[in-house]
This record gives sequence, structure tokens and C-alpha cells, in this order.
Amino acid sequence: ESSLKVTGVDFLKSQNTRQHHTDGYNIQSLVVRRGQPFQVQVSLSRELRAADKLTLRFGIGENPMKNRGSLLSLKPEREDFNGWKVSMVERKGKECLLSVTSSPNAPVGKYNLHVKTGSNIYKPENGVIYLLFNPWCEDDVVYMANDAEKEEYVLNDTGTIYVGSAYSIYDRPWNFGQFEEFILDACMYLLDKSKLSLAQRRDPAHVSRAMSALVNANDDSGVLLGNWSGNYVSGTSPMDWIGSVMILQKYYKTKKPVRYGQCWVFAGVLNTVMRCLGVPCRCVSTFDAAHDTEENLRVDVYLNDKGEKLNSLSFDSVWNFHVWNDAWMKRTDIPDGFSGWQAIDSTPQEQSQGRFQCGPCPVKAVREGDVYLPYDAKFVYAEVNADRVYWLVKKVNGKDKYFKVGTETQAIGKNISTKAVGQNRRVDITKEYKYPEGSKEERMSMQRAYSFLRPSGLMPRSGYASTVQSIGANTDPLVLKEPVTKTGLHVEITNTEPLHPGNPLEMAITVKISAPGNWTVDLIGSCQLQYYTGNVQANLGTIKETITLEGPSEMQIPLKIAPDAYMKTLSSVEDEVLILVTAVAEVKETNDKLTKETSMRFQYPPITVQMPETATLYNDFNCAFIFKNKLNVTLENCKLLVEGLGIFKMTTFELGDIMPGRIIKSEIVCTPTRLGEKKIIAKLISNQIKGISTEKGVFIT
Repeated sequence: ESSLKVTGVDFLKSQNTRQHHTDGYNIQSLVVRRGQPFQVQVSLSRELRAADKLTLRFGIGENPMKNRGSLLSLKPEREDFNGWKVSMVERKGKECLLSVTSSPNAPVGKYNLHVKTGSNIYKPENGVIYLLFNPWCEDDVVYMANDAEKEEYVLNDTGTIYVGSAYSIYDRPWNFGQFEEFILDACMYLLDKSKLSLAQRRDPAHVSRAMSALVNANDDSGVLLGNWSGNYVSGTSPMDWIGSVMILQKYYKTKKPVRYGQCWVFAGVLNTVMRCLGVPCRCVSTFDAAHDTEENLRVDVYLNDKGEKLNSLSFDSVWNFHVWNDAWMKRTDIPDGFSGWQAIDSTPQEQSQGRFQCGPCPVKAVREGDVYLPYDAKFVYAEVNADRVYWLVKKVNGKDKYFKVGTETQAIGKNISTKAVGQNRRVDITKEYKYPEGSKEERMSMQRAYSFLRPSGLMPRSGYASTVQSIGANTDPLVLKEPVTKTGLHVEITNTEPLHPGNPLEMAITVKISAPGNWTVDLIGSCQLQYYTGNVQANLGTIKETITLEGPSEMQIPLKIAPDAYMKTLSSVEDEVLILVTAVAEVKETNDKLTKETSMRFQYPPITVQMPETATLYNDFNCAFIFKNKLNVTLENCKLLVEGLGIFKMTTFELGDIMPGRIIKSEIVCTPTRLGEKKIIAKLISNQIKGISTEKGVFIT
């Protein structure tokens, strides 16, 4: 009898990938999702007979073994093996069409397929199959019912990350590029590097936690090195990235951390990795996010007697914005009721279980105050719920004394934002993280959280403050509402003219009093430039006034900063800076004190993109980027960065200096290689301006 041999295996790539929503991956091998059937066509040396034995063997890892579950031996029509099964679809002469269904909780990763017939083993050329999580499969823990949501959170390879400040939120377009060349391989490399066991690879909670650790370079030479120093000469400034593709490709090629990232870059890359592996994921921006190192739900801000914020005194900080990710999954490791979105964060802020990793933390646990649930719920809870306490530092008999000049209980964790499903707009998801301020549910959630957190009493705490006796009582009760002042004192900070670099910064502090009577108010105000992490870079100016108000009334006090006071700093720092205005008001007659701060961003002229609205596959079209410098200053060392996934590779135009009034036009020839809605992203960087960005869509038919 001639022994049965396999002469070829066809992975039927185009039909399988269409059905598995994996046809976007730019890779030779077959990519499929778990828990869903795919077909392979096996060609044999002769017709299959009843007595013949045909086995498909799927192996994962270096040395696959049956008893470890890393080698699956599947015979058609036999009982399933670890939840996998194979069935014969049809037999035509020497051809067999087989259908393979993997288990909906199979370990994700790279499998090798060998076909065994009797004692012969056939190893197909390129016999690697990539198996991913499957949000389309009801039995997979990442199952997502809504199609539009899957389209956004799994398949959309472009998006928007919201940055700026609560006063002026703006969008930064970002190319996730999870389907680009080498990105899936980079993710598989990270999975191998994570040393997760096979059992852990089944569970998106373990996988997302491991990825949150590996996207930062701390303690495991992961993808990105964080740097907030302002000095990026030995790498790429965090402001210069416009997507994850170059970062992950470079990391995969060199296997060394890429320099440098800040929070939105970490979040952009982690979003790419999770979507690439098949876990629905979104970038989430929180404005005025607390970094509370001591988990006492309090962040102290120290001001000097001019009302200027001091950097050196506190280890805690409030970031103007912080970006992390939400990944979607059913949690099988904790009690019911906490499935759905889980916060994960790859920005290295605090160690968790000895590594820089954060999450997955159920968003519902943050809302309900169940901060004991894994992982890192206390840290995430504090990021969106801490109180901000202001202290004025004054010298009394040569010693620093601390005077409390304000407590804000509703200032942290504002405008929590993500990109809308299927639309280019911001959607506010604060209510998923928090109950409405002042509601009964919020009070109960807060008391629940406090019972696990035991915050310390109200005492200034910093390197210096620990040696100083604090002023006032040391154990304030739990403050649930903003302190109401006797006079109804209220302070607002606004800009009265657009904040264009090169122009004077014109702002105003409005003091309001609602109680009738004559009141004297001492006001100090300061203007500083700060990084988004809250780190002050320059003091620009202060005002000190005493005003009298006949209540109820208000008065506007102007605060104006000349261009010379800030342009030098603006040109010399590598990061984008925000304008921080702080005001401390005190009513003399009643001792009412109130501190208010607002961060604002500079406003820039736009980049416009000129190109057709539609184009056809493989037919070139032209795209022009036009920028007019409408500012009163020359923009030095301008660079235009452009990228269009499926249209053209990342390109940089060196534009030199752009004088006021000058118009620049850069053109690129585009060759679309993929169908559907594609986006082009452009970003202009100069010494004075760290990021004017825009995006434009084109439909490829």
C-alpha cells in the first residue's frame, strides 16, 4: 500500500481573513480569531480511505508538548481537545477541505501547523497561524455586542487623543496602525517577552496587565523610555511622534527601548498593541489628574507669597491631563458586576507588585468606590477623586510657616474624554468613572472608598513640611462639598484676547461677592508657564491688589504679560507649555480665603490639507499641506511631519524658518494600497510651537 502523504496545505487566506475581520493585517501568514471556524485545504498523494489516519497538530511556543497543553493533536470528527475541534467539510478526489474551530479561551499567540498522516509529518512552508482574541465571538471574554463599537475599538487604525487643559481641550490626531507591517510581530514578541504562562495567555486581564508593563522601558527594557526632563537630544522628542507605527517597528527591529515617550505616546502605543491582539481598547484623557503618591486622596499645592506655585515642595502633582487606556473584557477573576471597561496605564508613574504596570482596574469599581479590587484601583481612584489643597508658604521669624488658603474637592478628574464611536468628536465619559458631584451615590461611593483608603488628616506634607508644625486643626472631617464662604466669594480666570505666541497675553481675574455689604478683598495673582505634568518652567509676572466691592457685585482685574517675558522660554523648551494663572483672594473682614487656578494653551494658526475627497486603489493623487504664519514672530527650524496609513509612509519636510505672513506649501504624491476611509495626519513643529496638527480623510474605492 502506498502510504498517505500530504503534498500541500492551502490556508485559504483571503476567505478566512475576511470572515475573521483580519484581512487588514499586512503579513504573509494566516491571522484568525479564537472560537471561530476557519478552513484549510489539504492536498494528498492519493484519495483518503476509511483506514487512513489524518491529524492536524497545532503547537505553540519553543517546545510544544501535549501534557503542557502547548501541543494540540486534532483528528477530524473526533471529540474536541482542549475545546478545539476539526471537521471534514468536503472530500474531492485527493483534496480535503477541513474546518478548524479553536477554543474561545485558547491561549493567544503564534501556532505552528503540522499535518500528520500515519508516520509522515508534513510541515507547510509558512505554516504559522496567528491566533487573536475575538470580540465577535459570544463565548470569548472580550465579546462586544455592538458592531459600530467593534469597528471603532478593534478595527479603527487611526484616532484622536485629547490633550491640553480642562479650560482648553484640543485633539491630537494619532495613527494607531495596528495592521501595519511588523506591528503584529512586535506584539507577539512582547507576549513572548512577558513570560506569561499559557494559562495566563488565555485571559485578557493578564495580557493587558503585562502589556501595560512592557510598553514602558522601566524594569523590562520594554518599548518606550519615558522622559519629562525637557532634554531629548539623544532621541525623539515626545511631541514629534504622530503615531505608534514607527515606534513599534523600530523597537521590533532593534529590541531596544525607543526614546522618548510621555503619557499620550504610552497610551497611543498601548492602544495599538491591545487592538492588534484583538482586545477592544480606547484612549482615555482625564483633565486635572492627580498623581497621589501616598494614596491619601490629597494633593498639596504650595504657593509663595506672590501666589506663584512652587515646584520643589511636593512629591504629589496634578497633571493638566493624563492619558491612559480602557480595555473591554469580562473579568473572571473578581466578583460579578465589574466587567466591561477596565483602566490600564503604561505610563510609568508608580510601581505595582514591584513593576511599573497599572490595571486592569474595573471602571465600575472606581465609580462605586470598591478600591480593594485588583488591580491598582486605589491609584486610579485617587487620579480622578483626590482633593487639591493650597498652602501659602510665608517666612515667620525666619522659618517657613504654612497657611491653608483653599481646598478644592471637585477640581480633580474633570472632562474624562475619549473619541466618539464612528465620529471625529470628543465624548465625555466622566459619568462612567464618577457619580455626579454632590449626589447621594457619590457620597456613598466616597465613604466606601475612604473606608479602604484611610486618608491622613489635613497637614501639609512634603520634604520640608514634615518638620514644621502645621497651622490649624490637623484632622479635618471628610469634606464632601466645596467650602461655602460667608461672603459667597468666587473667583474666575479667563483670557480676554486670543493667546497667540508673540502677542501680549491678556487675561483677567474676576472677583465676585454675593453677600450684601462693603467688603475689602486682597488679591494676589501670578502667571507662569508649566509643563502638562504641573512642573513650572518660568514665572512671567504677578499682580497684587486690594479692591473694595459693594456686594453683591463683581470686579475684573486685568493681568497682562508682554511677549518679551515669555518668548525666550517658549523657544528654549522642547515641550509644549501651558499658561498657568493662579489667584488667591482673601476677604479682610471675614477671613474668607479662596484659591483658583486655570491652565490655558496657546492658540495657533491652522494647517490646511488640499486633496481629493475620493481616490481609487493604486492610482496616484496629489496632496498639499498649506500653512500661513499668521503670528507676529518668526517660527524657527520648522518641520512638517506627515503620515497616511495605506497611502504613504511617514515623511518629514524640513521647512527652515517661516517669517510672519509667509505661506508654505508642501506636496506629496499618494498611492493608496487599501480600500475604505483612510486618514492623512500632518503636524508642524518649530522652536516656538511644539505641535499644530490636523487630519483629513480620503475615501479609497
